[in-house]
Amino acid sequence: MFPQHNYHLVDPSPWPFFSSWALFYLTLGAASIFHFFINGLKLFQLAILLIVLILINWWRDIIREGTFTLHHTLNVQKSLRLGMLLFIVSELLLFVAFFWAFFHSSLAPTIAIGCVWPPAAINVFSPFDIPLLNTCLLLSSGATITLAHYALLHKNKNITLYGFIGTIILAIIFTLLQMFEYFEAPFSIADGIYDLHFI
Repeated sequence: MFPQHNYHLVDPSPWPFFSSWALFYLTLGAASIFHFFINGLKLFQLAILLIVLILINWWRDIIREGTFTLHHTLNVQKSLRLGMLLFIVSELLLFVAFFWAFFHSSLAPTIAIGCVWPPAAINVFSPFDIPLLNTCLLLSSGATITLAHYALLHKNKNITLYGFIGTIILAIIFTLLQMFEYFEAPFSIADGIYDLHFI
């Protein structure tokens, strides 16, 4: 049962298969809610419940592999850290691409968008309303999760719990404000910066 080498060969697990189906139902439920289909909210809630149950069981298996069966050797831990680092770098590059597209279009607007930024056909939100509030919520949630992390390192259970709960509350408020903003927007994800009038 205990490893005879420095690497961990993962046993077959049902959790990736089940999580892919739960994420499919989550997407289907979210799309149903956005299109006001009947029972879309129930499907979305069921998918959230399934995802939570799958994650609990999957993390239980990972914790068992790392603690009781001693599969997480130093080489495995190094690989896990490297995998997390690569994931963070990929997210960083995704945001670089978003900002690159924004600055490319906003700093030198072309004739195709009317030589102005924002494009003439798009009514934008005031950056001092919900966007500023959401930015403050994101920064505050970063502070509360950092507080929870340092409290966990110092074995302070109460502050760790309060930090986690504060982060979750801020995340829920942020998500609700984002939903309100998306529903109230005069444009959707299907729109682009190019107006047919200028093409």
